[in-house]
This record gives sequence, C-alpha cells and structure tokens, in this order.
Amino acid sequence: MPKTKKKTSKRKPNPAFMRPVQPDDKLAAIVGSQPLPRSELTKKLWNYIKKHGCQDKKKRTMINADDSLRPVFNGKSQVSMFEMTKLVSKHLRP
Repeated sequence: MPKTKKKTSKRKPNPAFMRPVQPDDKLAAIVGSQPLPRSELTKKLWNYIKKHGCQDKKKRTMINADDSLRPVFNGKSQVSMFEMTKLVSKHLRP
C-alpha cells in the first residue's frame, strides 16, 4: 500500500478580518482616522500601548489607560486584554 503525501494547505486569512473597519473619533486618536483591517488596527493599538508603557508591569494581562485610551475604555482606568478587545470593537464601524 503506497504512502500518500498529505497535502498541507497554507492557512488563509479570514476575509472578515481583512475587511477595513472605520474607527470612531475616540479610537482614531490612537490608531488614525483611516479605515484599516482589524489585524492592522490591533497592531497599531499594541504599538501605542507598548510605546506609552500602558501595559501593567506586575500583571501583564492588564492595560492601564492613559488620557487617550480612557475614552476608548469607557472611562475605566484599567482593563484586561480580553475586555479591551470587546471595548475597542464598540468604537468600530464596518
């Protein structure tokens, strides 16, 4: 019985994640006002968090809001990474 090679396919990006979304004014202060895919938006958001030292030093899963992030986080001074994703998506328009 001959061995068959298993065809490995490259993972295709989900088209929904590649479709540009429009940030509102609060989020645009951080990532810019141009429509961009969610993947790029997430990269820009994390670049901002790292550049401004907003990641909590002790509990790395927590993000401390500065003056620009607080409006995006609904006025909260600290949110978890998971909560951040939910809050950020409320500031997007398809």
